[in-house]
Formats: sequence, structure tokens, C-alpha cells
Amino acid sequence: MYHAFLLKYGEIGIKGKNRYLFEEALVDSVRRALKDFPQEFEVTRPSGRIFVECKEDFDFEDVLHALQNVFGLVEICPVVLVLDEGFDKLAEKVVEFVDKVYPEKNFTFKVKCRRSRKDYPLDSMQLAAELGGRILDAFPTLSVDVHKPDVYIYVEVRTHNLCIYSKEYEGLGGLPYGTSGKAMLLLSGGIDSPVAGFRVAKRGVKIDAIYFHAPPYTSERAKQKVVDLAHQVAKYSGPMNLYVVNFTDIQLCILDHCPHDELTIIMRRYMMAIAEHFAKEEGCMGLITGESIGQVASQTMQSLECTNAAVSMPVYRPLIAYDKQEIVNESQKIGTFETSILPYEDCCTIFVAKHPVTKPKLDRIEKSETHLVGFIEPLLEKAIDEVEVISID
Repeated sequence: MYHAFLLKYGEIGIKGKNRYLFEEALVDSVRRALKDFPQEFEVTRPSGRIFVECKEDFDFEDVLHALQNVFGLVEICPVVLVLDEGFDKLAEKVVEFVDKVYPEKNFTFKVKCRRSRKDYPLDSMQLAAELGGRILDAFPTLSVDVHKPDVYIYVEVRTHNLCIYSKEYEGLGGLPYGTSGKAMLLLSGGIDSPVAGFRVAKRGVKIDAIYFHAPPYTSERAKQKVVDLAHQVAKYSGPMNLYVVNFTDIQLCILDHCPHDELTIIMRRYMMAIAEHFAKEEGCMGLITGESIGQVASQTMQSLECTNAAVSMPVYRPLIAYDKQEIVNESQKIGTFETSILPYEDCCTIFVAKHPVTKPKLDRIEKSETHLVGFIEPLLEKAIDEVEVISID
């Protein structure tokens, strides 16, 4: 019975003079989410509302799921659109709607109306009262509760037609794709980084990603696992570029010339530096990591201080105060958990110190890195020159 959706947004409504920019970005995101369906969907933006309409039949659940993955939408409401043929015809359509949507007539309800056409003969309160009366006449087992009804029946009087709906499905919220700048996500094969990317993208940040590969110590299956994670994140964040950097020679160089207990932190510093290089090329305004305070040795406060010092741009850590179970719960919610736990190790787990330093001092780390001078520079240049870029849509 549904051939249209009313899409509601949240904080976009308080963006003042820039609101139309966010609305346009949201409309673009909705169109992108629906572009692969065989049916043609029309997305319009009348009077502070966003409507999706389709004259053909479509798979309701699939389309609803696609819309629920769009950042910026807080509610998705399947609606019935009818022509304005007078109040009696509208009342007939509303009664028909209630009859189809709610086969069991044993609930309380309230009718709420909204008019974008102020020349309509009845104001919002009068229209709600009259329609409520017609529903009660048709279904005597129902009753009205104006304070805490079981069901709300919504009717909107628009410029060219009228809109009837009742069910509201929760959206992701946040801000539309690309409205808050761009950042580079350090994407590993673990649980944390995909959630971090999702979290930052939810705030309207367009993200690209970088993965550090260490063949032959890490397999092609480990790389494919990260590509799959990138696709799963892109379902929400939008299209991205995934940079795959061969990090093996750099790690072996660090292993040969630096104290073993500092291996992890020095490796992380070079990862950050390489990520910053590509982030600047892409016009990014920061780096994103999935780090959480104290989760592992490289994520103590002292270690994070040393990692930050390797780059000049901001490092965003949306999971910094999460515990592991909270991160796991969110990864399950967004659908990345099952891929993240596949048993293909990344370079961070292969080249790990047996007893890593947990409270590194920056001056000591920088002194240890002087042992790499003359050895690591050509390896960095080679890794950057031979980067593989995968387009994720």
C-alpha cells in the first residue's frame, strides 16, 4: 500500500541560514542510497520536508533498510499520498488506512494534523477532531487518548496532495555525508577501527581509509578482510578510497635497528606519518583511529602522546573512552563484527613486542628513531610510491 516515504531529520533543522546546504546534502545521500534499485525513486524537498516517491511497486523492507543507513535521517515514515478531493474523501481515505494498517481494532489513538496550506478550510485542530470522529464512527472498539495513545495517526495537508501515515522507523541520525569536511581512517582488520570510522562519518565527515599490509607475514585474505570492512563502513559513510601500503620492509627495518620493547610504538608513529602524507594529498583535515585509553600497551596515555607527536594534523579518536564491550556491541550493531573476528592477522599483531613499553618517553623514542636514519627513508619513499588505491563504493 505504500509508494512513498516521509523522511525526517533532526539537528539539521537548527542550522539557520546554512540549513538548505545540509538539506541538499541529505537529499543527495538519499538518492545515492536508492540508486541501485531497479525502480525509479523521486526525492523532493518541499516546505522543510523530504519525500521519496515511486510509482512502481518495490521491496518495502529493502528500501526501508537502505534509508535507515543514511546519516542525517532520524525517522523514516511510510506514507500514503492522496489527492485533495475535499474533507469527506480525505476522511474516507484515513478510515481505509486505519483499517488496512491495524487489522486488530483494540487500541487507543490520537490524530495529529499539520498544514503547509493555510487556506485549507479546517485548521489543524479542527481537522484532527473531525478525522478522529470519523475513525470512531467506523471502528467503535477504538478509543481516543490525547495524552498517551497507543497509536498516532498523522495527516499532513501539502500544497498538491495530502499525506497519511502512522508508523515511524528509527534512522541513524547524525549529519549528512560530506557536510563536515574530510578525514583519513587508519583501518586495520580489528574490531575498533571500523566503528571509529562509522562514528566520525556519522557527524558528516567524508572518510578515506588506509591499511598497512605486511606480506608475506600477512596473507591476501587479511587484505581482503580489510577491503570487506571498508565496503561495510562505506554502506553508511559513502564512497571512499582505500590506500593499501606495503609496510613489511619498514617494520623489518625498525625490528633490526630499534629496541624490541619500543617496536610497537615506533611502528605506530611511522604508520601515522604515512597516513598523514596521504591525508594531506586528499585534502583531509585529520586522522581517525580506533584507539581507546589503556586497551593495549600502545594505547596508554603516554603511548598516545608519543603517537600524536609523529604528525602535525589533529588525530580524532571517537572511541577513546569506550570499553571493549561497548565497541563490540556497536560493531555488531553496524554489521562489521563478524568480519572483524575472522582469523587473519594484520601487521600490528604479527610484529608485536613480547614485553612492549607501556609508558614510553617521547625523547627516548625519538632517540631510538635516530638509529633508522639512512635506512628507513628509501623504504618510506618506496612504500608511498607503490601504494595501491582501491575505490570503495
